[in-house]
This record gives sequence, C-alpha cells and structure tokens, in this order.
Amino acid sequence: MINLPQVSIPPPNLTPPRLPSAPDCVVVIPTYNEHGTILDLIAQVLEYPRCRVLVVDDNSPDGTGQLVADYARREARVAVLQRPRKLGLGTAYLDGFRWALAHNANLICEMDADFSHDPAYLPYLIDNADLCYDVVIGSRYVRGGATSDWGMLRQFISRGGNAYANTILRLPIHDSTSGFRCYRREVLERIDLAAVRSNGYAFQIEMIYRARRAGFHIGEIPIIFPDRRVGNSKMSRQIVIEAMINVWRLRFGLI
Repeated sequence: MINLPQVSIPPPNLTPPRLPSAPDCVVVIPTYNEHGTILDLIAQVLEYPRCRVLVVDDNSPDGTGQLVADYARREARVAVLQRPRKLGLGTAYLDGFRWALAHNANLICEMDADFSHDPAYLPYLIDNADLCYDVVIGSRYVRGGATSDWGMLRQFISRGGNAYANTILRLPIHDSTSGFRCYRREVLERIDLAAVRSNGYAFQIEMIYRARRAGFHIGEIPIIFPDRRVGNSKMSRQIVIEAMINVWRLRFGLI
C-alpha cells in the first residue's frame, strides 16, 4: 500500500493556520433528529470567518430543520435545505454539494452533526486543501488519529470495512469511510454527481474512488473521533449491505 503524506495537527494550545476572512468555504451538515446538538455545532463552525454552514435536513420529526431555519434568519452565514422526507445521507450531501457550487464556494467541507467530528479540525482540513491536496480526509487511522469510547465490535466493523473497500478498489487510503472531508471546488465539478449511486456510508467510499480515478490528489490528516454525544447512530444492516455490494459494483464499473 502506498503511504500517503500525513500532516500533524498541532496541540490545541497552538495557533491554527491563518485563514482568509472571506467566507468561501461551505460546510455541509446533513441532519435527521439533531435538535440537541445542531445550534452548538453551527456556533463553533462560525468561529472560523471563512466558513458558511449549510444544513440539509430530512424533515426531522424533532424540528431540527425549523430550528436551523429560524436561526438562519438572524445569521447570514447559515442556510438550510429542508427536504420532504428521509432521503439518505448520500443524496443529502449531493444536494448540499450542488448548493455550495451554485453559491460560489471554492472549498466544500462535510461533517456530522453530532460532534463526532470536532469543528476544531476544520482549519487544518481547509489549510491543507488550499496548500497541498484536492481532497483532504480527517482520518482515524493515520498516525496520530484515533477513536474514543468505541467498543471492540464497532472497531472491528470500521477497520474491517476500510480494509475491505481499500483492497477491492485498490485505494491507498487509510480511512476511506470517513465523513469528515474538504473538497476543492474543481473535484465536485469534475465528478459526475448525477452518476453517484451510493446513499449510505458507501457514499464516502464512492466519492473518494471517483476522485482518485479522476486523478485528484488525496491527503489525510489525523483526527480523534469520539462516540456521538447525543442521539442514536444512523448505522443499519441495510447500510452495511449496500456498502459491501457497491464496492464490487464500483470495481467492475457497474455504477
């Protein structure tokens, strides 16, 4: 396996890379029943002047979408796409990517709504997308990365899933299932988003596979990934099965 360059994250007490003040980065956050965390997360993302936030909500029964819509009326750097029903993670990101491209974003980040992805890493994703790579992945499995409060079964499924996908697709990536990423605009413009078929966590694998096939440079930075603070995991047996099948469909050019 090819060893990708790694970028070490300074300790939290050090100053992060200096970022331009223009808000040319859109952070896409899909939500479904994230009422308890979403406003706190948005507030932390907005600490970085370069970032705007787009929440893509699947008609959350707990009112997440309306909560964000009310907040967006007071904050110009926040927007919400309210979809009619639960349509899946992959299509949420695709809708968010299209919105970001239409609103002139130069960089597009994606992250979870439950604080499993710490917003403190955003400046390092963005800085490395500016300076080094076309796609930057926040990786649990490079040197310096880790998971926290995970049981043995979850560790096995996650690491096994990465090894499975990377072996079949010949990806020189340590964490191809990570959903904490930053894309340069040209990556999402060149990938045919209408051709992306995976809708669960296989979406992350498919996007990185398509980016690499298109010749883009991919880098990873270490992150610490804790278990979610509030709410329940969206992982299901159907999502796992989709990932197992779609990896082979990608390998043989069927999607």
